[in-house]
Formats: sequence, C-alpha cells, structure tokens
Amino acid sequence: MRNLLIGSLLLSLAGSIWGAMFIAVRLTTGVIDPIALVWMRYGVALIPLVFLMYQQKIAWKIERKDWKLLLLSALTGNTLSIVTQESGTMLTSAQMGSVITAATPAFMVVFGCLLLHERFSFSRLLSVVLATIGVLLIVVDPDNIKTGNMLGGIYLTIAAITWALMSILLKLLSRYSVFALTFYSVLIAFITLSPYGLWWVAAEADFTAFCAPQIWGSVLYVGVISTTAGFVLWSKGLTYMDASIGGLFMFFQPVVGTLLGYFLLDETITSYFIPGFALIAIGVVLAMRGGNTTAAEKLAQSKACN
Repeated sequence: MRNLLIGSLLLSLAGSIWGAMFIAVRLTTGVIDPIALVWMRYGVALIPLVFLMYQQKIAWKIERKDWKLLLLSALTGNTLSIVTQESGTMLTSAQMGSVITAATPAFMVVFGCLLLHERFSFSRLLSVVLATIGVLLIVVDPDNIKTGNMLGGIYLTIAAITWALMSILLKLLSRYSVFALTFYSVLIAFITLSPYGLWWVAAEADFTAFCAPQIWGSVLYVGVISTTAGFVLWSKGLTYMDASIGGLFMFFQPVVGTLLGYFLLDETITSYFIPGFALIAIGVVLAMRGGNTTAAEKLAQSKACN
C-alpha cells in the first residue's frame, strides 16, 4: 500500500502539472509554431536537467544494450507523441483533444499485458472504462458535441499510442535514475527536432512577440516545470506501480486543465464535471484494489526466471 500511495502522489503531481501546461500552450497560440514550441521546451529543460544530474551526482552511463530501448522510448514518447499531440490539438476542437487523455490509459493496459506480462482483470478493464467516461463527461459537453478534423483525430490517436508505449518502455529501464532517463530522452528529442526548430527561428519567428511576459513565461513553464519536473515525476511514479494502474493518473490532466481554464481564462464548466470527476476517482480506486507490482519486484522476478 505504501508503494501505491507514493506512486499515486508522484503521478498525480505529474498529471496536474501537464493539466496546467494546456493553459501555457494556449497562451502561445499564434506566436509560436507547435513543433517549434516542443523544440524550445526541450532546449530550456536541458539546463535544469544538467544541473540536477551534477547536483545529485547521477551516473551518466547507460549500458550499450539499453541504448536501443532508450532511443525508441525518446523517439516515440518525447518526440512523436508530443509533436502529434500539439499538432492534433491545433487541428481539432477541444472535444477531440480529449482523445489523447482518454485513450492513453487504455493503451497502457494493453502494452502492460503484452510487454510486461501484467495481470489483466475485469476490475482493471472496468476502471479504465469508468475513468474514460468520466473524462469525456468533463471535457465533452453532451449538449453541444461538435465533430473535429479527421487528420487531427489521427494525430491525437498516434499521440495516445506512442505515449503509452513510452511509459511501458521506461519501466523496462527502471534500473537507471529517472533523471538520467529524462535527460537523455529530452536530449534525443531536442536533437531530432533541431533542424526544424532552427529553420523556424531563422525564417518565421516574431521576436517582438517574444517580449510579452505570457509568451516567455509559458516557454519557461513548459520547459522547466512541465518537461523537467513532469517527466521526472511521471517516470519515478511508474516505478511504484503497474503501468495499467499508473496510466489512470493521466486523467488528472483534463480535470486540472478544466479547473484552471475556468478560473484563469473564464472558460465554462458544464454540470457534468462533478459526476465525471467522481467516475475518475472510482476508476482509480478500483484499479488500485486489483493488486500491484513495483518495477523493483518485476526486475527481481525477471532475474529469478533467468
């Protein structure tokens, strides 16, 4: 139970941080290209990550046999997932944007069973279904449903699948410090996106607009808080529980995003918010009652089998 409580706290903080990120991203709309924003957030994030690596005296070495797994994790989650998420959100309505949050935990259950051999039970399936319905009640207004752009929907589905896959791959690399994994993942994504980012800065950037506090403040938030703190908390939190349980904490994103949108941007909250949040809470509690295996226990079991 102690592991579940620690993991729940870390993953809840990560989900809440990413929920607030949607406000920061919204403030940059029309000023920073979505792909360029991802590139900038990673460039900013590398500074505190390097400082933390030195300050905590974290080992930099990754064994050669694990580099392919780390590279795959960085390219799928930190690069492809985030880019398709930003691009898909720009092309669709807010309702369609909920697809990424609603679908990710379901894919994590599937990948957890296939790659980590986590137990599959009716209670876990039911928990994902209940939490997904809860998110859709919060984000989608049933009385005012609008269809989104099909291409945007495809982007968001890709984002959901690749983020779920990255989360599973990180559990396979749990022998390393979360700071080291986050640093190398962010570095790989930053290098991958640099050709486009540099071109955008040279050809498209409006440097006058960057002087606005909400613009550079948003970049700092998505870089330092959302990327550095968020990724570290998420990676660490997943080591305390099964991926199929941890994925449910992605649902904190739309809850926090909706609340902050209401208080900061005067966005409306429908009457379905409270029942939606209740379903999410029930889903999380139901999943946590179905048993749990930490990353350390999985590693020990793997060594015992070999």
